[in-house]
Amino acid sequence: MCGIAGLALKPGARPDPSVLDAMTRALAHRGPDGHGHHVQGNVALSHTRLAIIDLVTGDQPLHAGPASLVGNGEVYNYRELRTDNVLACATGSDCEPPLHLFRRDGAAFAESLRGMYALAIHDRASRQVVLARDPFGIKPLYLAETEHGIAFASEAQALIAAGLVTPRLRETALHELLQLQFTTGAETIFEGISRLLPGETVVIADGCIVERHRRTALPEGGPETITERDALARLDAALEQSVDLHQRSDVPYGMFLSGGTDSAVVLAMMARLNDRPVLAFTAGFDVASAADERDAAARAAAAAGAKHVTITVNRDDVFRHLPEIVACMDDPAADYAIIPTWFLARRAVQEVKVVLSGEGGDEIFGGYGRYRSAMKPWWLGGKAMRAHGAFDRLDVLRTPPRYWRDGIEAASAAAATPGRTRLQAAQALDVADWLPNDLLTKLDRCLMAHAVEGRTPFLDTGIAAAAFRLPDAMKVRDGQGKWILRQWLAQHFPASEPFRKKQGFTVPVGAWIADAADRLAPLVAAQPGVAAIAKPDRILPLFRAAASKREGFAAWHLLFHALWHRRHVEGVKAEGDVFAFLAER
Repeated sequence: MCGIAGLALKPGARPDPSVLDAMTRALAHRGPDGHGHHVQGNVALSHTRLAIIDLVTGDQPLHAGPASLVGNGEVYNYRELRTDNVLACATGSDCEPPLHLFRRDGAAFAESLRGMYALAIHDRASRQVVLARDPFGIKPLYLAETEHGIAFASEAQALIAAGLVTPRLRETALHELLQLQFTTGAETIFEGISRLLPGETVVIADGCIVERHRRTALPEGGPETITERDALARLDAALEQSVDLHQRSDVPYGMFLSGGTDSAVVLAMMARLNDRPVLAFTAGFDVASAADERDAAARAAAAAGAKHVTITVNRDDVFRHLPEIVACMDDPAADYAIIPTWFLARRAVQEVKVVLSGEGGDEIFGGYGRYRSAMKPWWLGGKAMRAHGAFDRLDVLRTPPRYWRDGIEAASAAAATPGRTRLQAAQALDVADWLPNDLLTKLDRCLMAHAVEGRTPFLDTGIAAAAFRLPDAMKVRDGQGKWILRQWLAQHFPASEPFRKKQGFTVPVGAWIADAADRLAPLVAAQPGVAAIAKPDRILPLFRAAASKREGFAAWHLLFHALWHRRHVEGVKAEGDVFAFLAER
């Protein structure tokens, strides 16, 4: 896990060292273990390193012949790539095999990579720069097309910090953020900054994109015919291989443990594969009404013989640190799970540099309740995915959000490929947008803020091949999702209570906001970013009612937006608690 940035400029232009240095400084938190530059002609690459694999010789940029590479993430099958392709590598870095594969295969080099990655390669022979992102979009990469050429970086804020882009907001993306809590597609909320799409490889020549290729994360086709016995055997093999690959590390690692199915699977497999006790971290809250799975997590940890570390997240700590938590989310996702994720990472870094987590289990195995609704036709009560927004019928916004479902509808149409069932299409829709632009952005930013690498063994091409085309009835049965995964746990780790009703994960932000409404609401209403979109007289009543679910979501989105806009649009440093930060003038 690292940070990368670079410039691929038009003929005659030369990289400005101050611009490259500004991007590098903006990404320093992603790589506190070292940094390196490569500058040649009209191309510059920069790397900030978090040393995980090959601690001695793995510094970047890496070089092979006329090609140079910087990378963010991990290529887990680097050993197999070296052996199977008889690659003569000079280092033990997981990113060196992709460099040699590029020299052999050109832009198709990423087809055999298994992992999470954002890679940039400068080929001096062809005078091209090639950028590639992993199929699930676990690792981010952002582009800005300027008058001088193309700039790229692991975080959008680095492009802004370098003065390459002015932070102006796209109205449609702002409406998406308010209604959905994330933004969709290739375009970000900032005018002039786009995302490299999950699985995309682009070729840049003379400062312009000349080729685009896309590698899909999910297999095509409808459900296959397979027995439950064979499905479970195949699943066991795929889980073991994926977790084994995701544990490859030259530094200590642990995991994030909730009380749910997904992290229980990761725990069970890590316990199988490790001789030492697994180190597991769990967060809970100080509000009695919050869904708190610490007891279930503790039972699972004890049954697996894990070392279990728990933290309690309380309102005072949240309000003290919320400005810096939101400051992490330069590409905004107003997911309240950023709060426990940030606090867990802050605790985990005291003992490890790598954590495995259960992100992706719901999407790959059909766990969300919305999938069960999407499986039904409308005349039987089925509902379109994300049909309603957070501010619907609340009379808070000055103007009703427009076009906020356009991105979701486009992704939904693309996900419904021939042969796929309604369930598969719903899963594919989430994999296309919700997963990379909400859950994985949250994981990346909150962990990298503390220089911790997050790994997601469910988001693996081997797992997707084993699970995505299973029959719907092996995913959803008797009103519960992830049936095959629960069945696997029943066989291999029954102490995890796999058929216990899904509790869901909630953070009591609504209760915290309601408790502080009289002090917090006027500060939020006075923010320029909020005053432009919300009716000022409606914010205090909304915050006072935030203990209710609908009002709580909307109040949290407004609070998030107030903090985010102040940091990433107005450019105010995230200092002080939430009240001081919003009051500062």
